[in-house]
Amino acid sequence: METVEFDRLPSGPGARVLDVGCGEGRHAVAAASDAGEVVGVDVDADRLVTAREDYNTYADGTPGTFLCGDALSLPFVDGAFDIVVCSEVLEHLPDHEAAITELRRVCRPGGALAVSVPRYGPERVCWLLSEEYHRVDGGHVRIFDREELRAAVEARGFRHLGGHFAHALHTPYWWLKCLWWDRADDPDEQPLPLRAYERFLEWDVLSDPRPVRALEGALDPLLGKSVVLYFEANE
Repeated sequence: METVEFDRLPSGPGARVLDVGCGEGRHAVAAASDAGEVVGVDVDADRLVTAREDYNTYADGTPGTFLCGDALSLPFVDGAFDIVVCSEVLEHLPDHEAAITELRRVCRPGGALAVSVPRYGPERVCWLLSEEYHRVDGGHVRIFDREELRAAVEARGFRHLGGHFAHALHTPYWWLKCLWWDRADDPDEQPLPLRAYERFLEWDVLSDPRPVRALEGALDPLLGKSVVLYFEANE
């Protein structure tokens, strides 16, 4: 399930791409088709194992490296990457501004940055429905206003290019999960609406049916779970 759309980024084939907070590598794999090299960084060593395995299976030979590292102190020289991706990470960091500064440091002048975070409205509902949703270890520490995030990124040397919303069909799932948080992860205790919606999303991800993609695209401006912003690094 990709959040960032790489064709919106101003960079040609052969770019060196960094995915900060790469998780299990979904954007690393997506970037590989046009990249010259992909590097993924994450603090979770177990998820990096999955990222390496999936990348080696699906990336069609594009060189890829996966490292354990911190978004606040990336182990790369200044301007090392043409494209930097940071998807669904900043909401977890107490000092998100320091992380953005670090993203700018490793992005070359004229390079591109894609950032995504949970959208304000849907995220606010999740917080209202469940305290535990954002109080778990490594959980969300803030709710971003889109313009506030844009200003924070622009203040650190980027020019805004545009943006969009994504994953509208996941918003009701998270509302249901927050509503029944104490029972959400136990298959024997899950309420029927949550269980049914979870199965629908699993089918959707595996099948990727066109009518559902069209429906989600129509709903994204209203219910999109994530907001995605694109930038170019100042020369």
